Formats: sequence, C-alpha cells, structure tokens
Amino acid sequence: MNKKVTIQGYEGSFHQVAAMHFFGKNVQVITCDTFREVVKIGGDVKLSDGAVMAIENSIAGSILPNYNLIQKSNLQVIGEVYLSISQNLLANPGVKLEDIKEVHSHPMAILQCLDYLEKYNWKLVESEDTALSAKIVHQYKSKHTAAIASKFAAQLYDLNILTPDVHTLKNNITRFLIMEPKVSKTVIENADKASVYFQTDHSRGILSKVLAKIAQGKVNLSKLQSMPIPGSTFKYGFYADLEFDNKKQMEKVLEEMKTLTNSLKIFGLFKKGKVVKG
Repeated sequence: MNKKVTIQGYEGSFHQVAAMHFFGKNVQVITCDTFREVVKIGGDVKLSDGAVMAIENSIAGSILPNYNLIQKSNLQVIGEVYLSISQNLLANPGVKLEDIKEVHSHPMAILQCLDYLEKYNWKLVESEDTALSAKIVHQYKSKHTAAIASKFAAQLYDLNILTPDVHTLKNNITRFLIMEPKVSKTVIENADKASVYFQTDHSRGILSKVLAKIAQGKVNLSKLQSMPIPGSTFKYGFYADLEFDNKKQMEKVLEEMKTLTNSLKIFGLFKKGKVVKG
C-alpha cells in the first residue's frame, strides 16, 4: 500500500518532490495550508502515515517555528531529504519568451531568481505557493503569463520549461524531515543520526559540559540551534543533530546527557540524508 503523508503547499510543491524521493513516486500527499496543520494531521495515525516538513535551507537558515511544532507534535523523525532546489520558468505549450508579460511565484522564489528576471521587463506577481502559480497558469491557459516552480510542477500541470534553473545561487538546498506518528514506533535499521532537544539549568559552563560529553562519546555534533524557552526570561533550550557510528555509542551519550540536563527529548534516530535533485 502506498504511503499517505501531509505536506505544506499544493501538489507539485518541493515538499511533494521530497516526499517522492523518500517514499517513491506513488506516495500520496495530503496538502495543508499551514505547517501546524501538517503536524496535526501527520501525527494522527487514523488520517495519515506521517508528514514531510522543511526544517532548514542552506541560504535562509533554520525554519525556527517548525522546531517548536515538532516538539509539541505526536511525530517522530524517521528520515531526512536534502533537496537541491531548482527554480524553472514555466509556461503553457506554444508560449515563447517574447510572449510573456507577467511572471507569478512565491515571493521567496522570485527573490531567488531576480538576477534572471530583471533581464526582462516583466511584471512580477507574488503568490502563496510556487506550485499554485503553475496550476493557475495551466488552468487559465494564459499565453502571456509564466510561473516559477519545480520541474515536477511542469510535468504535473502540462507546462513547458522555457528556461531551466533560473535561480541565482545554484547551491540552494532545503532539508526536509520525514516523520511518522509516534505510535507507529518504527525502528530504523543502521541509524546513524539523531535529532534531540534539551534544556539545562543555565549554571556556569553547563552547556560546555554537555558538548564535552558528546565529543568524548565520539559523536559528531552536526547542528546546534538555540531557541528561547516559552515563558522564561531569556533562557534557552537547544535543538541538536548528532551523528554516530553505532547505536550503542549514541545511547550511552544520550544517557550521559540526561544527567546534565533538565530535560532531554529524542525526536528520532534515522539514516543521514543525501542531496538529491529537485
């Protein structure tokens, strides 16, 4: 049976592309307007098999609100996908560059492609989603409007790629977390990465002691993200990604971290993701 997972955005979005890379091209998606809806439905085993959610970008950095959503959710992380983002100029069949008067896309996508777009005297129209822009261009059969979106959106909405890879910075990679309801309790074989959250008592040098335990356990701290603790006065919790060679090694480090922290929450143990083309 094909998996059914929640994504933010519309069919043809980069979230769906990431889902297809992890689960296969026949994965079904439940499209959601907000990330909050993604984790709510994704964490309900009666409604879905899980969720796919962007967590950081190599240019824009971490999507901080999504960390808090995961912490409060009924989801566990079972994998990740690093998607190389490719923005493309799409139009209906038969439309040529000289026919275009308007280009529609998400404001972030437009910003990513300004060096290309400013070569032309086109009206730039912001929309709520790249894939939605492609869908609208297709629905209205416009001969003077183009969209910036994924290659998959072009395929899905029967659009031609007038110009591929129109984004300015070619090393634009978004990391997506693959999650499932906690009640599923899937154990990932050969896991070599963990995502965790911890809080300390903020005594002098306590964070350095935690980090020392990680290093002494020969675990690689690949990411550390501080976040204010809600309701506190400038006190912080920490989200961390930890890479390890074997599970017992990681379990020992986690036990030692518990002795130094007020709380330690494990989001999941999973396989490190690889960069794939969007």
